[in-house]
Amino acid sequence: MESKKAEKRSEIKQTSSFWVWVIASVIFRLILIYFPQNLNLSSRPEVSTPLTSLRRLAEGYWLKQSSMSPYSGSMYHGSPLLLSLLGPLTVNGIEGQPNHLQCGLLFVLADVVSAMLLRATGQSLQMSYSRSLKLLGLVQLSKNSEMLSSGDIAALVYLWNPFTIVASVGLSTSPIENLMIILSLYGASKRLSSLAAFGWVMATHLSLYPVVLIIPLIFLLGYGPDGPPRKLFLQRRCIKDGTNPISDNFCQQDELLNQSNLPVTFSWKPVIHFLFWVSVWSVYVMVLCGMSVKQNGGMWEMFKSTYGFILTVEDLSPNMGVLWYFFAEVFDFFRNFFLIVFHVNILFMILPLAVRLNHRPCFLAFVYIAISSMLKSYPSVGDSALYLGLLGWFVFELADMQFSFFLFCGYVGVSILSPVMHNLWIWRGTGNANFYYATAMAFACFQIILVVESVSAVLNHDRMLRKLSVTDP
Repeated sequence: MESKKAEKRSEIKQTSSFWVWVIASVIFRLILIYFPQNLNLSSRPEVSTPLTSLRRLAEGYWLKQSSMSPYSGSMYHGSPLLLSLLGPLTVNGIEGQPNHLQCGLLFVLADVVSAMLLRATGQSLQMSYSRSLKLLGLVQLSKNSEMLSSGDIAALVYLWNPFTIVASVGLSTSPIENLMIILSLYGASKRLSSLAAFGWVMATHLSLYPVVLIIPLIFLLGYGPDGPPRKLFLQRRCIKDGTNPISDNFCQQDELLNQSNLPVTFSWKPVIHFLFWVSVWSVYVMVLCGMSVKQNGGMWEMFKSTYGFILTVEDLSPNMGVLWYFFAEVFDFFRNFFLIVFHVNILFMILPLAVRLNHRPCFLAFVYIAISSMLKSYPSVGDSALYLGLLGWFVFELADMQFSFFLFCGYVGVSILSPVMHNLWIWRGTGNANFYYATAMAFACFQIILVVESVSAVLNHDRMLRKLSVTDP
């Protein structure tokens, strides 16, 4: 009785401390948003890209209000729906307050909602994973996994990540895109097909690269949240029946006879509902976009200035990515070839990762997002903030990940050196483009190491579960 009361008191204390940190993060953001001129973050290439810059969005809205196409020239390349949502906020400010304040408040709200969705999704992942461990007879391991709340960790990592704060204060539209991606993962984890479809359609419409997330979303809807490999349950049943778990014939027969009783079986019903709602939301978004650009160039100009702009890498202004410098130096004769190589490189990784990590759809989504952030045309710190926040869901599985301290120091070092090198190149004239591009290459290498080591840690964790499930009675 006393132990239960102690556990309840600790839970209340943990919850209260969580909300204290959330409120503190909001206050910190509001202070920075109210005095942004001293920081000048909105002009930083690491924060604002041609797709996420609020300045470009304000220019596009001005063109639209002047009865011209918002895609005239080369300023705006975002969604017309985002233009209709944020455009009025860039013009109609609060009396006596900075003009950008309303947009800043909207981005802060998007960050908080994203954190709450991360927390709710992390809690459902943790409950499902703990239940799977108990079914495997790993009770002690299940208790260990419940010691830390992965949902709280993911939410706080996202809120207090400097990349997230800088993206929000720097008036980048990345918080809106991240919110849509997290919303789709949350809807899929709760098997709310319409919500997952809405988040995925909007995220793909805003940024294109989230289109690859349809695979982990289907796995998440069909199989449910992340869990141990499915064959571990079959092996456990074989052991209980007194049969050698290495005997494939018996286990295959057992699978056929008892497939309906397995904790992890693919359900087609939510997937079909998801695909139906994807078609509904896609048509709805296209209709709204058509109505928005009907008088200003039509749908073809919108596709050319948004998705075409992303795929052809027309803007070669410096950013955190590795494509701008490469395409500034490559001969035009080879440009189309290398465009295909870089974009198809993302697609080549989809199938093998999906086959190997189909039992961990949320972790698969993290890997896809991290890879897209490395290879996308116009990356920003907002993209890195998203996958680093998702990493908090897997603190238990990644407890033995190697090079953690090295990666932490690398991310901190790149974050400090990037603006320094940019200043030496652009403003002081004592450096050149190679200085800044070297930090972008280093950042890409650290991201590769993070993805490789995290995948290795999760696979090693699965092997450890297999060994324990076979040896434990």
